[in-house]
Amino acid sequence: MGRRDDDALAAEWHQLMGRYNRLMCALDRELSLAHDLSASEFEVLQQLEHAEECSLRMATLGENAHLTQSALSRLVSRLETDGLVTRKACENDRRSLFVALTDAGRARYAEARPTQRRVLRDEGSDCLPV
Repeated sequence: MGRRDDDALAAEWHQLMGRYNRLMCALDRELSLAHDLSASEFEVLQQLEHAEECSLRMATLGENAHLTQSALSRLVSRLETDGLVTRKACENDRRSLFVALTDAGRARYAEARPTQRRVLRDEGSDCLPV
C-alpha cells in the first residue's frame, strides 16, 4: 500500500469519525432532553433489554457497549442510582458482577427507544445503511 492509499484511508477514517461524532451528539442531545439518558446509557439499557433474562456480566456488557471498564462502572453506577439497573455478584464466581435491568429500566428503555430510532433515521442517513 502506497502513501497515496494511506492518505486516502486516513481521509476516509476522518470522515467516518466526523459522521459518528455528529450522530452521537444528536443522540446525546435528544435522549437527554426527552428521557434523561445519554446515548451510552441508552445503549447499555438496550443491551440488557435484549439479553437473556435482561442480565449480563459486566465484562460482556462492556464489550457489547464498547466502553472501558472504568467508564462502564461509572455509567452503571449512575443507572443504578436512578433505579434503572441492579448489580449483583455471580453466585459461582464472586469476582464477576452481573448487571440486570429493573422494571423502571425496562420502562425507560421502552420510552426512549422511539426517540433513538427517530434520531438514527433522521440524522444517520449519511453513515448508516438502510
